[in-house]
Amino acid sequence: MLKKTFAAMAVLLIAGAAVIAADVDLQDVQCVVAPKAAKADKSAEYKEGKVYFCCGTCQGKFAKEPKKFAEKANLQLVSTKQYVQKACPLSGGDLNPDTAIKVAGAKVAFCCENCQGKVADAEKKEQMKLVFSDKAFEKAFKKAEPTKE
Repeated sequence: MLKKTFAAMAVLLIAGAAVIAADVDLQDVQCVVAPKAAKADKSAEYKEGKVYFCCGTCQGKFAKEPKKFAEKANLQLVSTKQYVQKACPLSGGDLNPDTAIKVAGAKVAFCCENCQGKVADAEKKEQMKLVFSDKAFEKAFKKAEPTKE
């Protein structure tokens, strides 16, 4: 009886993981390493989520130096809806929905027009640092709660 219970639990765990993986929409999502379409079968665990790659080579590069690709990996966690915004990436303050702008394709809000302006006026590479560096990401984003059906 105990073996059957463990077997049933294992099946449910695997099925649940498959459902969670299937929920990630990779349409318009780029590889963390190369500017190519990400594929569901090329992924790595990252910050309680998964990041996706175009090929095994990029997957290997990320595994060797994840910090080098942190900004793009953090962006991808948001783009795939595995993480959601909870606070301003600059100040950590409460969000004002009227300040939302697109940063690398992701909708990002700020606490005030000053923070929004700092990011909006920055070059694209600097925008990524301001919003998706590990420090800003930790301050502003949290793991998305699983949806209940």
